[in-house]
Amino acid sequence: MFSITVRDHVMVAHSFRGEVFGPAQRLHGATFVVDATFTRAELDADNIVVDIGLATEQLHDVLGEINYRNLDEVPALAGVNTTTEFLARYIADRLAERVRSGALGEGALGLASIRVTLHESHVASGSYERAL
Repeated sequence: MFSITVRDHVMVAHSFRGEVFGPAQRLHGATFVVDATFTRAELDADNIVVDIGLATEQLHDVLGEINYRNLDEVPALAGVNTTTEFLARYIADRLAERVRSGALGEGALGLASIRVTLHESHVASGSYERAL
């Protein structure tokens, strides 16, 4: 498999429900470094996985929808424990929608999967990978 990865970051506020989260049940902030990896079995007609510029732009736009937001107040996320793992899936699903809509170019329709990794620190991260 071939792959390319683009990177951005997002800053959010949120709180969690459940004793398992301890002090994170209170409103707190988080800054995530976000990697989006696009894969395919064969390169497209231009010998690329996907246009890196478009992939970078689309990741930035998806993150812009939640950047500097309290996720507890975002209608699509209200009442949900927006854990690192959950947010990785949320971002991957938004990127998949953009692939299907053509926002990453016609060649992106040949992608096999997207993997999103959120790094919450230098020692901890969570990922979600989905087929396209």
